[in-house]
Amino acid sequence: MNDYYQDLGVPRTASEEEIKRAYRRLARRLHPDVNPGAEAEEQFKRVSQAYDVLSDPEKKRAYDMGADPYAMAGDGGFGAGFSFSDVMDAFFGGGAASRGPRSRQQRGQDALVRLDIDLAAAVFGSDEELIVDTAAACGTCGGSGAQPGTGTSTCNVCNGRGEVQTVQRSFLGQVMTSRPCNACQGYGTVIQHPCFECSGQGRVRTRRTLKLRVPAGVDTGTRIQLSGEGEVGPGAGPAGDLYVEVSVRPHSIYTRRGDDLHCQVELPMTAAALGTTFQLWTFDGERELAVAPGTQPGETLTMRSLGVTHLRGTGRGDLIVHAVIQTPTQLTPEQEDLLRQLATMRGEERPEGKVAPLEKGLLGKLRDAFKAR
Repeated sequence: MNDYYQDLGVPRTASEEEIKRAYRRLARRLHPDVNPGAEAEEQFKRVSQAYDVLSDPEKKRAYDMGADPYAMAGDGGFGAGFSFSDVMDAFFGGGAASRGPRSRQQRGQDALVRLDIDLAAAVFGSDEELIVDTAAACGTCGGSGAQPGTGTSTCNVCNGRGEVQTVQRSFLGQVMTSRPCNACQGYGTVIQHPCFECSGQGRVRTRRTLKLRVPAGVDTGTRIQLSGEGEVGPGAGPAGDLYVEVSVRPHSIYTRRGDDLHCQVELPMTAAALGTTFQLWTFDGERELAVAPGTQPGETLTMRSLGVTHLRGTGRGDLIVHAVIQTPTQLTPEQEDLLRQLATMRGEERPEGKVAPLEKGLLGKLRDAFKAR
């Protein structure tokens, strides 16, 4: 049996990536198109066969254990290459039925990427550019997995059927089972000269830029599906889907709650008492906010339809302004005197504080309801 590790020039502890790099390096140097000659062609075949075994986990495991990686399943008892599913297949029609070779083309996996956007983009929507690293069809072999100018050959073990049938003895008697062919992995054909660019997979990793329209109203956790923009499958099979998960960056002023936007406005005590108007920056530009006389701390002022656009439906949320009343400090003697005059006029020289219980939460209200019974 050939020493496949020696043929590729890698140690037995080599990783999958190291094996792939060694094969690409040797394939470029020994390929018949680059290095014609019988000796180089023979070395190229040995290198290709070594990579075919060491790049396949099952074949590599069998080879490392000293077994022939291309050997077919032989006769044996119930525990030697035989499973209970084989018995069920044989008795219920699955064992002897021919499944035929499987296609080298398979659908690619879906991909997920994250997109960070500003709150303004969530309010109105935006056009974004995505840079994604996914699998694309190999440009060297066109997705066939074989070196240019070569192709696939019919497997001489299963004769192109993609499966082999064996008769095994068990306590139930002789049972005929069908298994995927180990020599061709069930494809029915064998790639004698794998493409050194994609290592016979028919696809390579590539970076590309996509244009994405982010709809208005998205929030952190929203996923946008782009059909057919995911990874190309093995053998240049159909591409999967690309999912873009949105993450909205925190804003320095506004906090989002549902489709409403919230902010705080600090008001002097006099402005809250007398009322005022001022310009407030919003995502729609400067807007005038009217503060009614007698506005209390924590009171909210609502500005309609200046919030986030509804993702589903029409219209927008509101902008909620929370009033924070500032109590003056470090008064001048004149200011202090004026405030004392105001307190006298309002009869508040020595006000009596009104004691009131804290507002009870849900658990407190339930507890009082049970005590009242």
